[in-house]
Amino acid sequence: MGTRVRVGARFRLTVLCVCLLLCAGLLWGLSMAVAQSGSPSPSSTPSSGKIVLRVGYVGEPDNLNPFIAQVFSSYLIFGVNYDQLVGVDAGSLAPSKETGLAKDWSVSPDGKTWTFTLRDNATWQDNGQPVTAEDVAFTYNYILDNQMMAFLSTVQGIERVTAVDPHTVTMTCTQPKADMLLACNSVWILPEHIWSKIPPKAAGNSYQNNPPIVGSGPFQCVEYKKSSYVILEANKSYWRGAPKIDELIFECYTNEDTMAQDLKGGTLDACTGLLNAQLRMFKATPGVTAQSIRVNGYDDLVFNCYEPPTGGKSLGNPVLRDWRFRQALQWAVDKEKIAAIVYDGNAEPGDTIITAGYYTDPDWHWTPPADQAYTFDLTKAGEALTAAGYPLKDGVRVDKQGKPITLRLWGRQSSATSQSISKMLAGWFRQLGLKIELATLDNGALMAKLFNTEAGKFAPDFDMCIWGWYNALDPGQSVSYFCTDQINNWSDSAYSNPEFDRLFVEQSHQIDTVKRKKIVDRMQQIIYEQSPYVVLTYGHDTEGWNTAKWTGWVHSPAGFGNVVNQTGVIATYLNVQPKAATTGDTGGGSGSAVWIAVAAVALVGASIVVLLRRRGSKTVEE
Repeated sequence: MGTRVRVGARFRLTVLCVCLLLCAGLLWGLSMAVAQSGSPSPSSTPSSGKIVLRVGYVGEPDNLNPFIAQVFSSYLIFGVNYDQLVGVDAGSLAPSKETGLAKDWSVSPDGKTWTFTLRDNATWQDNGQPVTAEDVAFTYNYILDNQMMAFLSTVQGIERVTAVDPHTVTMTCTQPKADMLLACNSVWILPEHIWSKIPPKAAGNSYQNNPPIVGSGPFQCVEYKKSSYVILEANKSYWRGAPKIDELIFECYTNEDTMAQDLKGGTLDACTGLLNAQLRMFKATPGVTAQSIRVNGYDDLVFNCYEPPTGGKSLGNPVLRDWRFRQALQWAVDKEKIAAIVYDGNAEPGDTIITAGYYTDPDWHWTPPADQAYTFDLTKAGEALTAAGYPLKDGVRVDKQGKPITLRLWGRQSSATSQSISKMLAGWFRQLGLKIELATLDNGALMAKLFNTEAGKFAPDFDMCIWGWYNALDPGQSVSYFCTDQINNWSDSAYSNPEFDRLFVEQSHQIDTVKRKKIVDRMQQIIYEQSPYVVLTYGHDTEGWNTAKWTGWVHSPAGFGNVVNQTGVIATYLNVQPKAATTGDTGGGSGSAVWIAVAAVALVGASIVVLLRRRGSKTVEE
């Protein structure tokens, strides 16, 4: 009798232990799923109920200070953290009275005085106080009074900015300013109560602007972990209406493959910077849209053109200061092949610094006449080098002192495309008799070389590198990077040309569009001839986003533009939302994992009850 009882108890105990082990296994699997679901760190894992959008890119912000930062990932943060005085329409990219701090504006008959009327419901993220004309005037005068290099070309022609009353600001110009409205879309409005305490010298050189970053935009950057992630919380009091997500996380990746797999697996909700092979992969991936998107920008080969002043220094090869040497290398670049092989057709061969086929009414792109256009011709490239005073000796190209020419060529570690291009260029240049030292640098190291200083003086330490630009909405601002006053700031080539500088000022004051285009055309012609850059391609952004779980993705410009990489428009980040708004879904898959595990545990528990009750009903003899 006692033996039979023990057998029954042992059976129930065995069942119970097995089931408990199953539960433990499920809970362990759940914890692993959550740990791998893309949460940046335990301390910043979104709490239950948050709607979190995760966006990936290769690389990381170079700085969170708007006066120092240069790379697009920093500008993604600024675009959602700050407002501009004048916004633009997401569909057309034309100035809009609905999307910026200014709800109205007018200009005097002589074109020299602009008056902006501010809306009254924009507030700062830290204290809820209104954004006023004083903040706008402070931001612009801070730039003007302290010659803050990052925005000098943008405020070209503005003499003074005055707060007339809390909601009215005037800008007085020395001459009419042709690009005023779009220029006002390029300056982030900063809170006076914070930035007035920051010395201008520090703001332009060393100030890091660590989170929390105070602005008036739809999100606030609250945490940044270097080489890992950036967390932005939704501003529920945003004047255009609260975003439909609670948290936006930008994930930093070191390679495109990992990023693509995370998008495919659901850890990421969107990303930018996919490789061409990954675009093809996503064509067969349900629930994910991936596209090659034509953008206003280009990829380029940068030459170190710096002519150091007396007592200054450039650590680049002096041959690159000769525009005829640089021009000769234009003939040694097969742009058609780069576009076809490296970009798999997701780019067009480039020529000048204003994107072809992007602007309309008018088209600001200058197309080189056939007799001036560079084609791929290594023989012609070699002849041009020899004619410029750089002949071949025993198969080696030498400089004007008869010394062999060695040039460093750098690709970017964060860009597989950049690395492929640099290898192709090295091959062509070596066929000209040049010694090419090929290397790959991460973005931080490359930027440090481009803007190197010695004994406090600018001394760029590079020869050639692969880089790229997104152009400004206004074409005049797009050519400003080559002005002399942008050396050691936006100008990575450190190029200087007095005629170009004069034309930049002239075009910025020319209201007549036809006349202004002629000036901008001439500026493009100068850059094309003297070649501080070889414009390689008009590349596309390659973006992917999850359409199974999310809706509200917006193209800007409408129909074909960016969905993920939006910096001055932010239409996607204001509108994106879960298709099925479940409070536990964070967009990374962890919410669904919770409910699956809960259901599984419940099922196991129910099985225990059934088994035990059924066992209890059996006879002792059985």
